[in-house]
Amino acid sequence: MKPLSALLSAISIEEIIGNKDIEITSVESDSRKIKLGSLFVAVRGTVVDGHQFIPIVIVGGAAAIVCEELPERLESDVTYIKVSNSAVALGFLASRWYGDPSRKLKLVGVTGTNGKTTTATLIYEMARLNGHKAGLLSTVCNYIENEAVPAAQTTPDPLTLNSLLARMVDAGCTYAAMEVSSHAAHQHRISGLHFAGGVFTNLTRDHLDYHKTVDAYLNAKKSFFDILPKDAFALTNIDDKVGEVMLQNTMASKYSYSVRQIADFAGRIIESRIDGTLMSFNGHEVEVLFTGRYNAYNLTAVYGAAILLGFDPEKVLTDMSRLVPVAGRFQTFRSANGITAVVDYAHTPDAVVNVLTAIREVVGNKNNIITVVGAGGNRDKGKRPIMAKEAAMRSDKLILTSDNPRDEEPADILADMEAGLDDNTRKTTLSIVDRREAIRTAAMLAAPGDVILIAGKGHEDYQEIKGVKHHFDDREVVAEVLSKL
Repeated sequence: MKPLSALLSAISIEEIIGNKDIEITSVESDSRKIKLGSLFVAVRGTVVDGHQFIPIVIVGGAAAIVCEELPERLESDVTYIKVSNSAVALGFLASRWYGDPSRKLKLVGVTGTNGKTTTATLIYEMARLNGHKAGLLSTVCNYIENEAVPAAQTTPDPLTLNSLLARMVDAGCTYAAMEVSSHAAHQHRISGLHFAGGVFTNLTRDHLDYHKTVDAYLNAKKSFFDILPKDAFALTNIDDKVGEVMLQNTMASKYSYSVRQIADFAGRIIESRIDGTLMSFNGHEVEVLFTGRYNAYNLTAVYGAAILLGFDPEKVLTDMSRLVPVAGRFQTFRSANGITAVVDYAHTPDAVVNVLTAIREVVGNKNNIITVVGAGGNRDKGKRPIMAKEAAMRSDKLILTSDNPRDEEPADILADMEAGLDDNTRKTTLSIVDRREAIRTAAMLAAPGDVILIAGKGHEDYQEIKGVKHHFDDREVVAEVLSKL
């Protein structure tokens, strides 16, 4: 239990009606979790407005209500707190409820379209390689030091987020890294957190089903840097056209990284292979277990963040060679007869371009690239033909297939993708709805030395169809198919 007055000191208040000298048993934004003595925060969500549940939570025992609009009927035994933005208030209240855990950690947030998971995960790994206990909040999995905690979404709601951070503190963690999605920034899920640093990876088309315009998507990402404190660092990719825009209004100390031009942290590719790259970081050569220019960016960001966190520069260089790829990110498999398969999470046009470019740089024109890719249902339809076009242009053979169709018909999604093909690329493209059969067909079409890219799902171990998740893991299917060649 905590005094309501202590919790309210964390937020800006427009009006209070009732007694603030009461004890609170929990802070909730979900009306179903209310118990006697709870503080309920009525948040206006994208689908449901929490204000409509105020009468229900009062019946359920809520002692106090935080809201943007006071209800017409006020109960004498309930305290009402009016604020300008309940979502922002929830973040600060959640943080205070759990003892402001982000202030007890060096927390680094990573935002951008592509590379968030890899960059955040490798910062977490770098902290551990430097002898520190650390936590991770990511799309693939959350970690409290060694303990894996399944991830339901890229950036959790404020209460879950602060609960996980508090568990990290209790476990002795002193560092943490987290992905900051555009949805989370826009919905103020990160409000109330204290960041030691922020990293921007890149910005390309994604989530326009939610943000509607590229500018709105950009501003959601930028808002993360706008809230960074003066004692934090803001590290941006200056090779991206909006890299410097991201830091225009930040109070944090500004730093840059690049693989093409002069920057505070400069990464360079010296030699590429399918299973690794010889790179240099600020002029120091290091062999890394990653492939592709996009991974060179991720690694350079990690190098810069590690230095800015105060880790020893010489040890950081040594540890760069010890980092390993994240599950489902350019994960390679090889058959006995020399066919290589790459499983990657690439699910945007730019990500598909990046991974195919990385493969082509290694295989050249001697061997074929066969790409298997689909697009998720109930998501940005505009990117579907673009993804197919980009994949077809950079592959010798393309197989369009089902991803997570969700509530849409897979054939309709494939038709949207096929619209991006011209007469020439149609000749080298197949459409196979069944993803397992598509992967098997790609293997049958491949010859020794060829590379198969299976893009879109990466680490995911399911397919979502009509609201039901069915077990399906690209990595398992690929390993099985290649073992039979």
